[in-house]
Amino acid sequence: MSTLTSTPVQQKTARPRRLRGLAWLMARQHRSALLACTAVTVLGAAWIIYQRGVMLDTLHDQGWPGKSTETLDSATLQHLSDTFSNAARYLGYLPMLFGVFLGAPLISSDQENGTSRLVTTQSVPRMRWLLWKLGFALGLVLVMTGILATLFTWWYRAVHPVVFNNWLDGAVFDNTGPVLTALSLFTTSLGIVIGTLMRRAVTAMTLTFVGSAAFLLVADHFRPRLGTPRRFAFPLNTDTPSALHDVAQVDQWVGTASGKLYGWGTCVNDSATDACRAKLGIVNSVWDYFGYDQMGTLQWTGAGLLLVGSAALVALVLWRTRRHPF
Repeated sequence: MSTLTSTPVQQKTARPRRLRGLAWLMARQHRSALLACTAVTVLGAAWIIYQRGVMLDTLHDQGWPGKSTETLDSATLQHLSDTFSNAARYLGYLPMLFGVFLGAPLISSDQENGTSRLVTTQSVPRMRWLLWKLGFALGLVLVMTGILATLFTWWYRAVHPVVFNNWLDGAVFDNTGPVLTALSLFTTSLGIVIGTLMRRAVTAMTLTFVGSAAFLLVADHFRPRLGTPRRFAFPLNTDTPSALHDVAQVDQWVGTASGKLYGWGTCVNDSATDACRAKLGIVNSVWDYFGYDQMGTLQWTGAGLLLVGSAALVALVLWRTRRHPF
């Protein structure tokens, strides 16, 4: 007589999750954005490091910085400047992309799909869920732009005499130091507010694109107003002094020896320009400018204003969520 024996079935034990609770939910729900941002950060960082090394090697092979930039090959300088400009342009897209594709659908997609209403039936308080959503999105922006902006600043400071004369231009000013991070946080917060109000993802993304583009255009006009420019006068119709070679010019005048200023076009359309200016006593060319040593102060001032605006937008989202149902 044979006896049937049963062998115990070994059950596989599930591996414990490294993330639990809302942290796991945020990473799971927004895994596409998390993976995309991670890939862009890694590839972008590697590309900036590589291009910086290539640019410095090329310049050193031509004798820079021992030689003046005027003695270097113009075609090579143009190529290096174009490479740097392209990198700046790509970084300049980040604030808009964060606002449209991360900020705008962050809450509006949950409202549109009914996920936000489901949250109110769970044990997790609604405000705690919202804080995790905001923290995840803004934290992702902070880490990604912080890494890329730091590396781009490292690149620019090494080659700035070669690639750009006007550091107040948005291609440099908005992508170095703290400005890129602060600007991205602001556009992301703007997208979150618009998404919360519109409750439709596509509509919110469209309005965020328009709003962010308008804000970036307006911000260009306010950049020279972040600080007080310096003034320098030198004889009219002479070469620009060396003290003004690494500055960002914001305005230009003509003036008398006593300091009275006239617009740069004064007497230009007159048949006898020199005689007209001599009659007015105009003898100097006058520049209003920011020195390179002022760049950090201007950037931190602009970043501070953007961070205050971001905090106000986040506070608006929290206030509305507490007072209105999903």
